[in-house]
Amino acid sequence: MANFRGSFSSSYPFFLFFLLFAINGLALISADDHEISGSTRLELIHRNSRKLSEKVGLDVRPKSQIENIKRLHHRDVQRRLTVVSRRPKAIETAASVAMPLHSGSDFGTGEYFVEAHVGTPGQKFLLVADTGSELTWVKCNYNNCGRRRDCLRRIPNDKAVFSADRSSTFRPVVCSSRMCKTELSNLFSLARCPTNLSPCAYDYRYMEGSAALGIFAHETVSVVLTNGRKRQLTKVLIGCTKSVQDDQGSFKGANGVLGLGLGKNTFTSRVAEDFGGKFSYCLVDHLSPMNESSYIVLGQNRIKTPLLSRMQQTKLVLGGAYGSLYGVQVTGISVGNLLLNIPAPVWNVNRGGGAIIDSGSSLTFLAEPAYKLVTAEFNKFLSKYERLPEDGGPFEFCFNPKGYRESLVPRLKIHFANGAVFQPPVKSYILDVAPQTMCLGIVAASWPGISVIGNILQQNHLWEFDVEKGTLGFAPSSCT
Repeated sequence: MANFRGSFSSSYPFFLFFLLFAINGLALISADDHEISGSTRLELIHRNSRKLSEKVGLDVRPKSQIENIKRLHHRDVQRRLTVVSRRPKAIETAASVAMPLHSGSDFGTGEYFVEAHVGTPGQKFLLVADTGSELTWVKCNYNNCGRRRDCLRRIPNDKAVFSADRSSTFRPVVCSSRMCKTELSNLFSLARCPTNLSPCAYDYRYMEGSAALGIFAHETVSVVLTNGRKRQLTKVLIGCTKSVQDDQGSFKGANGVLGLGLGKNTFTSRVAEDFGGKFSYCLVDHLSPMNESSYIVLGQNRIKTPLLSRMQQTKLVLGGAYGSLYGVQVTGISVGNLLLNIPAPVWNVNRGGGAIIDSGSSLTFLAEPAYKLVTAEFNKFLSKYERLPEDGGPFEFCFNPKGYRESLVPRLKIHFANGAVFQPPVKSYILDVAPQTMCLGIVAASWPGISVIGNILQQNHLWEFDVEKGTLGFAPSSCT
């Protein structure tokens, strides 16, 4: 599932499926012993980790690194569309929510799972964490039993399915409400309304043909603070999904989706009401051992992360043509000491271009005019190595690394507004994809079209998003 689901309609063409924090490797970030206030930790588990396979009793791992790369590309391609959504309102406070990420990088694809407790009493599920999704949903059984014990006894006790009737805080959204008719229309609420008190139904479609069908409701999600205390987030909008169409196996191993994108009804906007409109994450090397972890922090970051240099700041471009995505204002790309002559419209979202920073996409996509100039410059360096024939993978420039020296590779730099310069480590764009095979890990995107800075390029950096101020901070870090 790495990223890549786009929900479909002409007015809402793109729904990013999956994790804000879909990365291929992570490392533990320790909590600050002098933390002023608590923060909440939810465990995220990589889709292809052994840990997840053990939890669900399914082996969901790719058989090789090259198969993994091909899967990443297939899913990432589907992520490159535009979303229409609204910017969430948030109130900053001192506390924060920390969500541990567990690496499955030995087999990783870019999808991560969060263990969430839904309902009262809490029922535990594994949800795909998706930064582009505005809908949080769980596989669900709802019979409107009320307090009738005879009805409850007939409901199967399936731990993989949320039993809404057994939760005292489950409140369906009624189809006659303004929320159903207006606010949830961009989440594919259905027009049918048999009675005024009938639940508001949805048919949520994804790009590759998958779909989730069910009803909207408000529910309680329980979280645990970093100081060990428990906290309940009430009135979280969730989807009670009764039917899943999943011919592609996109939801294999998961019980649903945790919506982390921008929007009025996302999980992040609900958390922002209590903890503020900030979040951050730090991604270690995508080949890190699967048992290492880091954190997504929602709210003020009170997790101590060592930085290798000062934090730089640039603009976030939110809303408008970017919808629920996190847009950034790129001003140029340099390779070595050469600033490439990339046409300005490539970075202008109002002229067919633009760029986003997306931890849900593993690979980095550059719109064709930028891609051609970047790869042409790198090809001057790569031409000294044995060029390998294409094998159906996503990368155009692959070579035999015999004699390869990382210190000789030209440095890639992405220039942002306000003078900020992002210089990823070489290992983030010259990728070791198979035995005796290395590739320039950048993929062409159609033009006009959006460019995507994926999570492999983001690795070994702390990224801090301030939605309220519209800023993005970043600094190199080991993330440990």
